Amino acid sequence: MAQGGASTDGESRVDLHVKILDEGVVRRAKAVGLDAIVYAPHFTHLSTIRERAARFSDDDLLVVPGREYFTGKWSTRKHVLAVDPDEPVPDFLTFEDTMAEIAGHDAGILVPHPEFLTLSMTEGDIASYADDIDAVEVYNPKHWPWDDRRAREIARESELPTFLSSYAHLTTTIGEAWVAFDRPVDTAADLVEALRTGAPRRMYHRDGLAHRLKRRVEFAHLGWENSHDKFKRVVLPGDEPTHPAGDYPDRFADMNAYGSDGGLL
Repeated sequence: MAQGGASTDGESRVDLHVKILDEGVVRRAKAVGLDAIVYAPHFTHLSTIRERAARFSDDDLLVVPGREYFTGKWSTRKHVLAVDPDEPVPDFLTFEDTMAEIAGHDAGILVPHPEFLTLSMTEGDIASYADDIDAVEVYNPKHWPWDDRRAREIARESELPTFLSSYAHLTTTIGEAWVAFDRPVDTAADLVEALRTGAPRRMYHRDGLAHRLKRRVEFAHLGWENSHDKFKRVVLPGDEPTHPAGDYPDRFADMNAYGSDGGLL
């Protein structure tokens, strides 16, 4: 991959899952030659994601809004990634309700980190929703080698297209993995179309000692990100922007996996 600028060879280089977005992220993405990134932070309302994506997009880098939904309860949580969803859908719906909601959107539906730790879709989930899923992730820097092998096995069994991403929670991980589509991706709609039609793609990730160190730092970040104490502090009070009782249609409150009283973990 060429350094120091976006591609000019007809391909579009896309990092399909990034958790952070600021001036440093944009500089890094441009420096490593990305054309687009999908910005999908946790616990952030779609309206805020869209506003930030638009603010940081320019002629050299497209920032596409995305949502990685946190489905179900903490003990049964599964993540689902939607690229440019139509309407806001909250977290903490059941997995089945979440899939039913986003399947009707004109969005790309991706499986991030399948069967990774305790926060992922299983092979059975993917088989059940194969008609709605556009691609399965087979590599990201938080994975260990056995996670990559298992993800590839699941993808082969599903016969679905594949993708990889940096899954960057840290700026230095931006551009450590990317997908090169065989066509220009100038808009969010272009990217959704490429995903939904299974557009030809090539997939790359960096290697070497620096990459291995970044992978371990990203994995260590999970210790903070997924701490039970953090969950109790920011989610159970019900004031997260993506809580079903927040700025969403009333019907979502009845779909809260925790029930009207918050439920149990």
